[in-house]
Amino acid sequence: MKVRIAYIEEPPYYWTAEDGSVVGADIELADAVLRAAGVTSIQHLPVSFDELLPGVQRGRWDMNVPIFVTAERAQHVAFSLPVWALGDGFLVQPGNPKALTSYKALAAHDDARLGIIAGQVQFDSARSAGVGDGQIVMFRDQPKPSPRWSPER
Repeated sequence: MKVRIAYIEEPPYYWTAEDGSVVGADIELADAVLRAAGVTSIQHLPVSFDELLPGVQRGRWDMNVPIFVTAERAQHVAFSLPVWALGDGFLVQPGNPKALTSYKALAAHDDARLGIIAGQVQFDSARSAGVGDGQIVMFRDQPKPSPRWSPER
C-alpha cells in the first residue's frame, strides 16, 4: 500500500534536510504509524500551507502533516485524533522589552507587530484578543530554513 503525505517546511515538525530527505518530529511519527499499519511506500510531497486542505480534498495526496483543528477546517476535511496540543508562543526581542506574554498584551501596544502565516489559527486568536489589523503582518508561508539550521541550535 502506498500513502502520499503533504508537508510544509516547518521545523522542528517537518522539513526537507540538506540530503533531500524529509525529517522532523511529526513526519517521523506519521511514517512510523503508517509503517506499523502496513504501509509499504510513503511519498512525501512539499507544498505551501494554503495548498494543504484543497490538495487533500481533491485527492492530490492522501493525508497532510498535523495542523491545528478548527471548526472551519473540519467542515472540509476529516481530522485524526490530535497528536499534540500547545499554546501560542512569541519570538520577541531579547529581554522582551514590551513584556509580550499574550495576544491581549500585544494588543495593548500600538507599536507592537505580530507576524502570522496566512491561513493559520493565530489570526483569529489574535483578533479575538483585540489585536488590530495594523498590528498584524501577514506572510504567505514560512521561509525554508538555511542548510545549517538544525533543531539542536
